[in-house]
Amino acid sequence: MMQSLRRLSPPITAAQLSDDLGKSVRTIYRDIDTLRSLGAVIDGEAGFGFTLIEDASLPPLGFENDELEALVLGLRNVMVVGDPALSKAAKSALGKIQSRVPERQTHRLKHAVLDARRFRKPTPPVIDVSVLRGATWDEKCVRFDYVDNNGQATTRSAKPLGIVFMDFNNCLLAWCLLRQDFRVFRLDRMLTLDVTDQSFRPHRVALLREHLDLIREGDGPSAGDRKPLD
Repeated sequence: MMQSLRRLSPPITAAQLSDDLGKSVRTIYRDIDTLRSLGAVIDGEAGFGFTLIEDASLPPLGFENDELEALVLGLRNVMVVGDPALSKAAKSALGKIQSRVPERQTHRLKHAVLDARRFRKPTPPVIDVSVLRGATWDEKCVRFDYVDNNGQATTRSAKPLGIVFMDFNNCLLAWCLLRQDFRVFRLDRMLTLDVTDQSFRPHRVALLREHLDLIREGDGPSAGDRKPLD
């Protein structure tokens, strides 16, 4: 329940928690009351949704040592390859984890064996990538000026599906409305960005899954014919 309250976007309704946990709505309400009695600060009530407010009364986060190493490695990698806003968020997240783990693991986190270094960092993007991430979550089509792989300037409209780090570049996975096909756009080649009012909800997850399946196929004929990287 606590993990669901942390992960889902607040306010979280009992129906959402019921679907996420596979429990009845009545059980959800009972569990909310139990968590409150144990010290969790949960704002909200039936009919309005619930919001988890973290506080010192909650127990420290529990991680196995390997899990902690994996988190450190992942967050430090994001600091290196992520856009400015995401890099800052990764640094902040690492600090929060450090303040919440048991004292016996603080040294392991501060002086982790694993680290991330990139001798060739991605070219910083011109656009505000946090705006692009927001449009992706909101499932809103975007429009942007773009310089493609051949140096040709075009204006594209697309359904943003996800952002991935591929080889040495941060890229947008999208359904291109101009090409009527899946495309991969390098963020450093996007010169402008406008979020439109055109919604493609609730198709993002299904489209993203299909796009990732195509990428995983590798360099087969279908992938080559599609010319996915613009």
